[in-house]
Amino acid sequence: MKILIAVDASEASRLAVREVAARPWPQGTLFEVLSVADTGAALAAPGLEAGILKSAEEAVRCAAEQLSAAGIASTSFALTGDPKAVVVDYANKANVDFIVVGAHRESGVMQFLLGSVARAVVRHAHCSVEIVRQRPSEGAMKVLMATDGSECSAAAVRSVAARPWPEGSEFRVISVAEQAPGWMGHPYPPYLSESAMEQVRAQSMLQAQEAVTSAELILANAKLTESGTVLVPSASLKQLILAEAEEWGADLVVVGSHGRRGATRFLLGSVSEPVAFHAVCSAEIIRTT
Repeated sequence: MKILIAVDASEASRLAVREVAARPWPQGTLFEVLSVADTGAALAAPGLEAGILKSAEEAVRCAAEQLSAAGIASTSFALTGDPKAVVVDYANKANVDFIVVGAHRESGVMQFLLGSVARAVVRHAHCSVEIVRQRPSEGAMKVLMATDGSECSAAAVRSVAARPWPEGSEFRVISVAEQAPGWMGHPYPPYLSESAMEQVRAQSMLQAQEAVTSAELILANAKLTESGTVLVPSASLKQLILAEAEEWGADLVVVGSHGRRGATRFLLGSVSEPVAFHAVCSAEIIRTT
């Protein structure tokens, strides 16, 4: 596994590096630290060009030292250009498996992550992405996975199952029983009777449960203990996942990057970005490569 940690001079980036350093990773994992000196900002303020580059170099140096203190060797470097393009292009060309960024909403020359850059990473990177938020304490984690039974959801669960986790970590799988039109205030199709609608709802519940059971089997084979839950829609998919994460006290939410929409599949792809940007905890969007 190759992990790229994109950093700037912010506390949020230091938190992301600290989170990477605190977790166990598969043997042989390679770590790279990248900071990008924004040449666009330098053009707008030519006198700041040297300072912008120095800040990027200092950011990667501090991150590398932070990882080294935890016994993690890394390659670190600063590049110049448009951060939105450079981070994504480098990750794609270097066959990175994971991009890790810190979550903050501050503005400034070097404080770009979770702004336009992070959105570009989430939308355009070919690999998986994690947006890191602070958790109450290091050690055991609560990991929440949302599944619709599709291959992308299975890939997300397999990604979790393939990695080591802090001792005592807990895992929960949720699936939403997608309902036919008529649910949550929409009119029922006139050609469907109430009994037919009940059959549709029952089939949706069954398939949601099968999605949970399939994910549970993947985790069980990896000797990870978890609990599964099927949710009946009472709000949007994004709201359900975010609410479940907050209520359970999740440290990390994991979703696949795309789902298939239809009578029995909800579109995880349409909720992965909102979940990543609005979760109260860290969030992973898993893509297959």
